[in-house]
Amino acid sequence: MVTLSEENYLKAIYHLGKQGKEAVSTNAIAEHIESKASSVTDMIKKLATKNLANYIKYQGVSLTEEGRLAAALVIRKHRLWEVFLVNKLNFSWDEVHDIAEQLEHVKSLQLVNKLDAFLEYPTHDPHGDPIPDKDGNYSPIKSINILEIDTGKEGVLSFVKDSSDVFLRYLNKNHLALGDTIKVLDFEPFDNSLMIETTTKKMIISKEVAQNLYLSV
Repeated sequence: MVTLSEENYLKAIYHLGKQGKEAVSTNAIAEHIESKASSVTDMIKKLATKNLANYIKYQGVSLTEEGRLAAALVIRKHRLWEVFLVNKLNFSWDEVHDIAEQLEHVKSLQLVNKLDAFLEYPTHDPHGDPIPDKDGNYSPIKSINILEIDTGKEGVLSFVKDSSDVFLRYLNKNHLALGDTIKVLDFEPFDNSLMIETTTKKMIISKEVAQNLYLSV
C-alpha cells in the first residue's frame, strides 16, 4: 500500500523527471514540494525499498516502472476529478486543483474507472493536460508554445502550462479560455511580449504569460 505522502513524492518525481524516467536531485524535489532535503532523502529511501524508485546517492532519483505507474494513476485520478468538478458540478477551472489534490488519493480503482466511464472517457483535463488511461499511458500534447508561432499565424489554445489559480484567474479576467482561436499580430523583441487577437479583442501579453500558452495549429 502506497501512502498519501508517498504518492505526492512519486507525482513530484514523475513531473520533474519527464515521467520519472530521468534522475532528479533531492534539492529539486524539496523545492517542488516545499520540504527539507533531509526529509526528501528519507522518503526516497523508503520508496526505493518498495521498488518504486531508483536512488543513487549524489546522482538523484528516478522511478521504477512500478513507481511510474503508481504516479501516473494518481495523476489520472486528479485530472478525472477536475473534469468532473468542472463539467458536472460547474466549478471554474481555477477552483478545482486544490479539491482534486484531496480526491486524487482515493484508493478504489473501481470508482475511478466508473468515473472515467461516467465522464465518457475524456482525454484531457480542463487545463488541457492529457489524462493517463488505466495502464498509465497517454498521448503527448500536440501543440506548440505561442512564442514559436510566426507573426500573422493563428492557432487554438489547447493547453496552459501554469494551472495555478492565480494564472487561471488572469486568463478569466482577460477572457482567454481553451478552444479560443488566437492570432499573433506582432512580436516585441525588447521584452518578448506579443500582440495577439482573439475573436473578441486585441491585447498585449507578456513573455511570462506567453510561455504558458500552447496552441494547436
